[in-house]
Amino acid sequence: RVHGRETVVVANDPSVKAGSWWPETIKKILRAQEIAMRCRVPIVYLVDSAGVNLPYQGGVFPGQYGAARIFYYNSIMRRYLHIPQIAAVMGQCIAGGAYLPALSDVILMVKGTSFMGLGGPNLVKGATGQVVDSETLGGASTHTEISGVAHYALDNDEACIAKIRDMIERLPVSTREIALLPRGTGDNEARTAKARSGGTPTKNRAASKSAGQGEDLYDLLPADHRMSYDMHAVLRSILDNGEIDEFQEGIAREMICGDARIDGITVGVIANQRGLIKSREGEKPRFGGIIYTESAEKVAYFIDRCDRLGIPLLFVQDVSGFMVGTEAEQEGIIRAGARFVEAMATARVPKLVLTVNHASGAGYYAMAGQGFDPDFILSWPTGRMAVMEGESAIQAVHGPTLEAAKKKAGTMDPDVAKAVEEMRADYEHQLDARYAAARGYVDAIVYPENTREMLSLALRATLHNPGPHLGPFVLPPHLSEESS
Repeated sequence: RVHGRETVVVANDPSVKAGSWWPETIKKILRAQEIAMRCRVPIVYLVDSAGVNLPYQGGVFPGQYGAARIFYYNSIMRRYLHIPQIAAVMGQCIAGGAYLPALSDVILMVKGTSFMGLGGPNLVKGATGQVVDSETLGGASTHTEISGVAHYALDNDEACIAKIRDMIERLPVSTREIALLPRGTGDNEARTAKARSGGTPTKNRAASKSAGQGEDLYDLLPADHRMSYDMHAVLRSILDNGEIDEFQEGIAREMICGDARIDGITVGVIANQRGLIKSREGEKPRFGGIIYTESAEKVAYFIDRCDRLGIPLLFVQDVSGFMVGTEAEQEGIIRAGARFVEAMATARVPKLVLTVNHASGAGYYAMAGQGFDPDFILSWPTGRMAVMEGESAIQAVHGPTLEAAKKKAGTMDPDVAKAVEEMRADYEHQLDARYAAARGYVDAIVYPENTREMLSLALRATLHNPGPHLGPFVLPPHLSEESS
């Protein structure tokens, strides 16, 4: 058991032939996977293997019950059975064996000792002539900060095991059991004390500032909606103990994804970070509040993973749209954006939305806009919902005229100037959260200090329905949870 939860564990022993796969190894792994599937319990893979034991490849590689069946079971558990699979690469993970963690829900790696790749440095040198060390080729930093293949990088084996235990503790047992958690399970005195003392949350390395309280948010958010602020501080003010366990923290920092709890209920948080976001060395900074190709792919994977595990989703919106330009188009922003939208739209878990600032363009749609049937949409009084901001709309409509006026020493036709001011005023009126609430675009305007209470109420209301959480007028009867 792990935290009282029955769990299947598959671990390689690197002291025996470098943890390589023998014919009997395949049988043992398959049997363990079959037990996990029959009992519907989580399965953990502790990977440290050199791959196939080549002299015995005839009993490992081919056949209906060869190594390929491991990946077949991986895929069935992930796509259809929704059995949690956690893989920790704690040493070598080479060649086809790398697909075992890749087909799991979450991949952890250990800094300095983990390697994951389809070919090691020697094979790469022989095949391509390229000379590269293991860490650069497939180490923890490479896969959590560049490739995005892995999701967490831990300092040592002990920290890796502790992270696995924490993940299993947070896993939902069943929707109905989650719904019966007592009120106030997560709203404990420790959270309040931590907030008041300026303590640092322990499970979010990125969260280094003091945890906020509802009333502190009035000082946190800038008076000018265009200015940046720390979304991590906003999240700390509404999450249990001010903690969020960030997912792929080193990738696409303009989008925050992570596991957290609200009133004791596990949620998957998706939030936009504002400001100028520092990228990897040698790359241009990114604009916060904008969805890039990499961030869309990151969020789509995170949503799929939460949906498989039955974890409700909380979207915290401050989004201005998707990135545009030559580079974005060549990276496939349309494809990645569509993948993001599809993952969000088809997720069968409860979806809650909190708008704290901007909610503009297609980014608003991707962040569970109203047209995609989120269970509840809440907005702070600072929320601003429209296809674009007023200044952008003015530029789109009157841009050529304004540009011509600049060339003429600032003179502008009075009628055009009046039209511009009227358009600016009209947009400011329509961007007001009260305008959206009056027309049913949001379910309620909530004040920051009441946000936790409202989110808890909304979550508990959604959990009375075991799902799937898709509109009954959209979901055909034959796609009910029982038939899936």
